[in-house]
Amino acid sequence: MIDYGYEKDCHFLVFTDLDGTLLDYETYSFKRALPVIRILKEKNIPLIFSTSKTRAETEEVKLQLKNTHPFISENGGAIFVPKAYFSLKFNFTREDSDYLIIELGTPYTKLREAFKEISSLFPGKLKGFGDFSSREVADLCGFSSDQAELAKQREYDEPFILEDGESEAEIQRIVGRLNLQITRGGRFYHLTGQNDKGKAVLILKNIYEDICMGKSENLKTIALGDSFNDKSMLEVVDYPILVKKPDGSYDPTIKLDNMILASGAGPTGWSDALLKLLDKLW
Repeated sequence: MIDYGYEKDCHFLVFTDLDGTLLDYETYSFKRALPVIRILKEKNIPLIFSTSKTRAETEEVKLQLKNTHPFISENGGAIFVPKAYFSLKFNFTREDSDYLIIELGTPYTKLREAFKEISSLFPGKLKGFGDFSSREVADLCGFSSDQAELAKQREYDEPFILEDGESEAEIQRIVGRLNLQITRGGRFYHLTGQNDKGKAVLILKNIYEDICMGKSENLKTIALGDSFNDKSMLEVVDYPILVKKPDGSYDPTIKLDNMILASGAGPTGWSDALLKLLDKLW
């Protein structure tokens, strides 16, 4: 079995959103976060991505950062655990050549069927990723053509644009009747099943706690995010950190008594807040 190091220490888990948090909102660069990422590796603290990005997109970031830990894709749609990562057996939905996969989300084909049904009730007001070409996705997000192709490989989440904000409440009611939900990220609304980042974080935390049993009396969790779709994740951890938006504001929909407010946006705010917290906890 691979020695990932975390079983030796088992004190902290760090969950992080990507876009607008670990990654710069405009450039998608993580350069300013690299010194803190190196500290996490030295301390054997798992850095776990919890993102609205697809598996393919997230794997690209993991490869660039040489990150070997599990990750959560598409707003809690699924948890991907590298094979041989845990010495402990746990329940999972399916496996492929690389991962044991815990699926929490609704399949994308069903989401697209529902999205088309909803769109027909609001002509011209909604447009989802499934309606966009790769070129349109690239233009909307500031992606390269290759990045846009990765972003379109949806499995559990349909990002969409809503042209008429006044229709949101009615759309929310219709979505609820379909046993689906809408959440909001930095750029898009997202149509998903009854999954969210918080549910996925708790499942992973429980697995880590089982593997760490007897090695750490109190496994502490930290999460960093910047948007409403991070709220469920921030609510279930010991130390929630809210990162500023590019305009210097905080998402007004996220209010927690124990919230830590980062002093900056993107990877700069991410690094500063996380390093200050870890300095206090060590």
